[in-house]
Amino acid sequence: MQNSAEVSVIIINYGTADLTIKAVNSVLERDHGGRHVDVHLVDNASPGDDAHQLAEAAKSPLWTKHVTTYLETTNHGFGRGNNLVIERLAAQTAPPQKIMLLNPDATLDNDAIDVLAKAMDENPQIGFAGAAIAKPDTGPVTAAFRFPSITSELIRTLGLNVIAKQFEHTAVALPPNLGTQQVDWVSGAAVMMRMEAIQSVGFFDPAYFLYYEEVDLMRRAGQNGWQSWHIAEAKVLHAEGAATGVGQSERKRRPDYWYQSWAHYFFKSYGPARAALLSVSMLGAAGLQSLKSILSGRPSKLPKSFGSDFTRTAVRPLLTGRSPLS
Repeated sequence: MQNSAEVSVIIINYGTADLTIKAVNSVLERDHGGRHVDVHLVDNASPGDDAHQLAEAAKSPLWTKHVTTYLETTNHGFGRGNNLVIERLAAQTAPPQKIMLLNPDATLDNDAIDVLAKAMDENPQIGFAGAAIAKPDTGPVTAAFRFPSITSELIRTLGLNVIAKQFEHTAVALPPNLGTQQVDWVSGAAVMMRMEAIQSVGFFDPAYFLYYEEVDLMRRAGQNGWQSWHIAEAKVLHAEGAATGVGQSERKRRPDYWYQSWAHYFFKSYGPARAALLSVSMLGAAGLQSLKSILSGRPSKLPKSFGSDFTRTAVRPLLTGRSPLS
């Protein structure tokens, strides 16, 4: 099969068919500066009638012409779900030059695809170009980041503002109103990726189910000389957390796969010994934050059940010298 699209947009759905349809339509209703853009929609074995809703939407003329739907019987997660499409596209005789990942709970707010593609055309070193992201009700949110580090993780877990201010230069999240510039990595909710850059590192690490997979991908690509840029002129609206159930609330209990992905990332990035030492140190930092919370009468900033969940899913595997995803 030959693909003549310059940009292929991939959207991974799980349980948000109504939002996903809006996301697809936000792509189809724009002309993208005359670029040929197609959409690849993966339903990750959603519960309920998502597959039926998407199949019905796919009967419309625009969808029939521009959208390829993959109704999966297994929930592959984010990275593997994208790999499913990217690997097929890469194997075509005329694969797309660029891949655009768009969350199912996100919509284009301007001609973001054209803006991102132009930035990549003008700078052949850009492997990943991320859009500026805003929540519909509250405005801009962070869409560009520094790589997580041992320092950033300990400070975040300790939760002391006076210390965090002294180490602002290590904070993972960059300001929401950041201008166009090179960064360590950008949000996977709205990012354009050069096919050549993705192929150079062997696509997403399939060990991840959800979270940290795009951080890992851009870290590996960066080691190969590819740059990641935040392009402020590209605008996307994102109802954060609607698709995953995990937003920015610190107190909400995190799923096991969040901690497992965290541990896998640090295991790969820093090695078994330092990842294990970091995980134990974070338990100590979490204990100090909990003690401070008790003494001050203020609620902890840690996710609910952090100590037990983190110990079970991350610390114990790392202390045995392995990643929980290996």
